[in-house]
Amino acid sequence: MALQRFIIERDIPKAGTLDSRQLKETATKSNEVLRQLGSDIQWVESYIADDKLFCVYLATSEDLIRQHANISGFPATKITPIRRTIDPTTAHSSVGAVPIGHTP
Repeated sequence: MALQRFIIERDIPKAGTLDSRQLKETATKSNEVLRQLGSDIQWVESYIADDKLFCVYLATSEDLIRQHANISGFPATKITPIRRTIDPTTAHSSVGAVPIGHTP
């Protein structure tokens, strides 16, 4: 089964105040659990806000992400599958001209 990209929202009070040592411990714990779960799940990166983490994962299923959350102790408050991406270069794609105000 192919890996799919997910955004995981984790409610973690005071996440934004974690120091370098705490972040290292968090990453180490997550990596240990990922090794246990095998190659069907990969952590790409995480963004830290005041009381939340937003994590980007590749996985074959949401269930695997929930398993990671349960084993690691890091909550998966919301898991959102990513269908497509867009960035500034999308404006220069080769799909042809799109009129201003165009709605699909």
